[in-house]
Amino acid sequence: MRKPKIVVLGAGYGGLMTVTRLQKLIGSNEAEIILVNKNEYHYETTWLHAASAGTLHHDRVRYDIKKVINGSKVQFVQATAEAIRMDEKKVILDNGEVEFDYLVIALGSDSETFGIKGLDKYAYAITNVNAARQIREHIEYQFATYHNEDEKKDDRLTIVVAGAGFTGIEFLGEITNRIPELCKEYDVDRSKVRIVCVDAAPMALPQFDRDLVDYAISLLESKGVEFHSGTTVQEVREDSVLICKKGEEPQEIKCGTVIWSAGVRGNCIIEKSGIENMRGRVKVNLDLRIPDKDNIFVIGDCSLIINEDCNRPYPPTAQIAMQQGEVCARNLAKLIHHQDNLEPFVFDDKGTVCSLGEDDAIGVVFGKKIKGSSASFMKKVVDNRALFMVGGTSLVLKKGKFKLF
Repeated sequence: MRKPKIVVLGAGYGGLMTVTRLQKLIGSNEAEIILVNKNEYHYETTWLHAASAGTLHHDRVRYDIKKVINGSKVQFVQATAEAIRMDEKKVILDNGEVEFDYLVIALGSDSETFGIKGLDKYAYAITNVNAARQIREHIEYQFATYHNEDEKKDDRLTIVVAGAGFTGIEFLGEITNRIPELCKEYDVDRSKVRIVCVDAAPMALPQFDRDLVDYAISLLESKGVEFHSGTTVQEVREDSVLICKKGEEPQEIKCGTVIWSAGVRGNCIIEKSGIENMRGRVKVNLDLRIPDKDNIFVIGDCSLIINEDCNRPYPPTAQIAMQQGEVCARNLAKLIHHQDNLEPFVFDDKGTVCSLGEDDAIGVVFGKKIKGSSASFMKKVVDNRALFMVGGTSLVLKKGKFKLF
């Protein structure tokens, strides 16, 4: 009798959690598990801001997938998924195709450009390891060549960060720590460096209380960051960005670097495959399956679940993706074992911490507000816990963060 085939697309937080849990719940004689991922490594998306700023080497944010999966139970396929043919139960890859009985779509997100002119050509988005490395090298190049050109020298040291959400603020925390090192290394006067943050919302980090946000903004402003709230990006050009505050004339900021962190959408494969979606995210049932498709799960950044407390979708976070991966694995095991009492996904909010650099942060953990060094300590605990949940103690010892204070 043919074993059912489970295909998991994506080895991000949700996909990897699904596979590492599923391999413990079912035997190799019960089902065939196939994990498909573009790269041979998993990367910690929530660490990319540090790699982009150059405060953390890009190799520290990734680890080999084969080191955390059971090769006797899981087949790893390095490929890019290009389309899903649901009726044919088939996934088209860039190097072939794979059939499935059960499918888990955990492909993460794409950057949302909102159709802004020049954004895709001239701005940098913190999306993956290679993008982070490119950003770091680009910023270092601006400093390295500062004294080599006579015209527009100061403009090249202006960094504009579009977006004051999690990624934008965490990048600002890291880059403000990195700037003094770059200035010393390349003999640049710190006063020549300008860092500007532009955000359309009236307040940064809307998920936090005002006093925590004020703490974060005050800290970053003390390190030289200029904040322009209620301001949208109109256009990104080769050497400048056009911004506009409501009711005012557009303003051009000459700059050498534009970092885009103002929005994401679900993976483009969702739309390409004809799955009903909202900005690339699929509104799934509570058991994480697509409506009318009992064999297809969608988790992580590609899934959309409404938080009934505020009647808004849950944000795409690593914490939610990992919890969805655990529920998805248990539900797949039930299907393999011919059980129909699938488990509903209920988000268990353990708290949120936003880093403001190596030794500072803000957060809410188990309902308690924290900031400063204690929040920074908790951020490292959260990061290490994520590693432990996937790869155990050995992965924490290899990739964990241990500088606590």
